[in-house]
Amino acid sequence: MKTTKMMPYQDKSSNMSPRRVRSRHWRHSRTGTAVVAVLALLLSTAAWLSLVFSGTTTRCWHRFKDWERRPQAFPWGRRRQDRSSSILQPPTTSPPPPSVSLLPFPRNSSLPSAGEELSLRHIVFGIAGSSHLWKRRKELVRLWWRPKDMRGHVWLEERVSPEEGDDSLPAIMVSEDISRFRYTNPTGHPSGLRISRILSESFRLGLPDVRWFVLGDDDTIFNADNLVSVLNKYDPSEMVYIGGPSESHSANSYFSYSMAFGGGGIAISHPLAEALSKIQDGCLDRYPKLYGSDDRLHACITELGVPLTREHGFHQWDIRGNAHGLLSSHPIAPFVSIHHVEAVDPFYPGLSSLESLKRFTRAMKVDPGSFLQRSICYDHTRHLTFSVSLGYVVQVFPHIVLPRELERSEQTYSAWNRINNRNEFDFDTRDPYRSVCKKPILFFLKDVGREGNATLGSYERARGKDDLKRKVFCFPQMRPLRYVQHIQVLGYPLSKNWHLVPRRLCCRLNQTSSELLKLTVGQCEKGSFSSFN
Repeated sequence: MKTTKMMPYQDKSSNMSPRRVRSRHWRHSRTGTAVVAVLALLLSTAAWLSLVFSGTTTRCWHRFKDWERRPQAFPWGRRRQDRSSSILQPPTTSPPPPSVSLLPFPRNSSLPSAGEELSLRHIVFGIAGSSHLWKRRKELVRLWWRPKDMRGHVWLEERVSPEEGDDSLPAIMVSEDISRFRYTNPTGHPSGLRISRILSESFRLGLPDVRWFVLGDDDTIFNADNLVSVLNKYDPSEMVYIGGPSESHSANSYFSYSMAFGGGGIAISHPLAEALSKIQDGCLDRYPKLYGSDDRLHACITELGVPLTREHGFHQWDIRGNAHGLLSSHPIAPFVSIHHVEAVDPFYPGLSSLESLKRFTRAMKVDPGSFLQRSICYDHTRHLTFSVSLGYVVQVFPHIVLPRELERSEQTYSAWNRINNRNEFDFDTRDPYRSVCKKPILFFLKDVGREGNATLGSYERARGKDDLKRKVFCFPQMRPLRYVQHIQVLGYPLSKNWHLVPRRLCCRLNQTSSELLKLTVGQCEKGSFSSFN
């Protein structure tokens, strides 16, 4: 039997050097440790995810956060809050804005039924005034205020003598003390804090059947009937913020393009007023550096997430000088308000500022809907263009001017900051004609009244320094309408829903004699496709 010779077992490691043996053991131990660490990490991650996404843990966490937010959860927090309320000095740091609740604010239980049409009795006016200016400014409020139909108050910083108020004006209220609020704007005035709280103070009066709060200044002129028509487009049971920006690009850039400027009027629905009354005082502490009242109000409304609804009939009128260019080119929208009426020249020649405003508001009251609405018509035989602004002026151009050019406002004014550059204005403007032969002849409103269901306005030719220049420099061209001293404009009322889909009015020319000219103005008939007829 053949035997196999066995080789004795020899440990390979015995031939290795001690250094290589230690290196091999170290690599084995490092790999094992890494594997164990990865496994442990995976196990711990899986355990953590299962814990976080379990329903029990989520419910416990939310209950703990709800408990944590309650003032009574920490007794020392309640004592600190009690002590701070007794200190008049406001905090030096702004508190964070409140979290927005997903639950709606409670609806106004005093709101009239949806079937009842909006009227002035559903609107509360909050008019910002100053006790030092009230003796003069009350005459401006008297021009548009209707005591039998309107509700509201004039809010002053201090009481005035009883003889400065009467039954034909809104009741006077004294604003609450604002000394507990910080005001750090270096160029403004703390009265902005007081005025910004007029909305909350008006809401807390608890007047019944209120759908809208309308804010304005004591030098604001409101067209009340058009205001009702415009607000009637919106649902007063929702949070609505209505107004208009400034005419000045600089003002809009400094404050905000999404802010309603207070002088032009701000309309706020009842639910939004209710929400603001709950957060406004805390909100004001977060904005001590803001300038005025309307930017503070806008900041708080922004925290509620409500955007501005722009209506073209609200006019801040941040202008100075001659307002003719704006009055003669009003947007195709219901005229609602103007502001800064004392900072511009009288609207009608030969009258004081107050007398001019009296004529202006008288024409506004005769036919509120069509007031300042425009119409363009042509006399192609004599190459004349007639541009009518109802209740204000008839312009007669001695040449054909197309509607696209007439839609632009003639820049007869400067901005509130006294800048005259066209780029300063956030609407279409055009330069005035330099040639006296191209300038229009102006016929300003002299008187207005009713004729059946229409209005009949008499417009008188304005005497100006350009009359002599036309005779000299425009010869041999004949002066347009050189014998006409008056133009009568018969204006028919607009339909109730014209403002929902507005269109510029149409007009028809009727020459009755060499000294009298008549225009008929009203809504365009169906099938009328152009003013250029």
